[in-house]
Amino acid sequence: MELRDIEIFLTLAEELHFGRTAERLHVSQARVSQSVKQLERRIGAPLFARTSRRVELTPIGRRLRADLAPAYQGIHDGIARAVAAGRGIGGVLRLGFEAPGVADLVADLLDAFRERHPDCEVQIREVDFADPFGMLRAGDIDALITLFPVNETDLVAGPVVYTEPMVLAVPARHPFARREHVTLEDLAQDRVLRAANPPAPYWIDPPEPWHTPGGKPIERGEPLETFQELLAVIANGGGICPLAAHATTYFSHPRIAFVPFRGSPDVGWGVLWRRAGETARVKSFVDVAAKFPARSGSPS
Repeated sequence: MELRDIEIFLTLAEELHFGRTAERLHVSQARVSQSVKQLERRIGAPLFARTSRRVELTPIGRRLRADLAPAYQGIHDGIARAVAAGRGIGGVLRLGFEAPGVADLVADLLDAFRERHPDCEVQIREVDFADPFGMLRAGDIDALITLFPVNETDLVAGPVVYTEPMVLAVPARHPFARREHVTLEDLAQDRVLRAANPPAPYWIDPPEPWHTPGGKPIERGEPLETFQELLAVIANGGGICPLAAHATTYFSHPRIAFVPFRGSPDVGWGVLWRRAGETARVKSFVDVAAKFPARSGSPS
């Protein structure tokens, strides 16, 4: 089976229209029909049900599409990676950040990559607070610096590039605001806010309900769509929220206090990319990150 015939079949399975398929692939409609007929003869069964008004996949056609589509995409991704490797690392690396402030905290890493590949431009993008993996999966960015751990079958977790303690963001008039520190057990004493539709909270098993390490239940607050919305709700007494310590500097607010955690493990920010999207630029950035000493931060 020729690769072009597979492309015609998959395109027709998507368009369900011979004319649009031919136009999209820049071939004649007769070429599309011929390719489909040859494939059906080889399979020994119809792949499409055709009437004067519509074209539909048969059950065998649907199964063939499900089997061929991932392999076909893998071939194209492999060719793209080979082309990128053959042409070098020039071009644009689109690097997303779950927390924009972390881009400043790993500036030395970004400088090291630019020095090694001066012909590659690094574009910094902020990802959606409520869906940090969305832009990566959509192909809008090439790699993502995000909070670890991450365990997603379609994504690859690379090296950690920055670590820092946690702080608890509380209203300025909250009793916790007068403390020198809090512990994870204190989370049971107030409503803990969260992002809307966040990825799986890997640090909790099981994710529902939330408990402190000592087993105390944690009240989960309303889901919030943006980080600025989160800060506004905290400032107005709507709850508390654990944050990475750089928030103390980057998101200072007159009505919010940031209280250090005692006994809480540090959090790490690491490099994440699509398993099917490992281009030469991504691989080179990961190589630099793996050899670059991870920076550590502390509350200001």
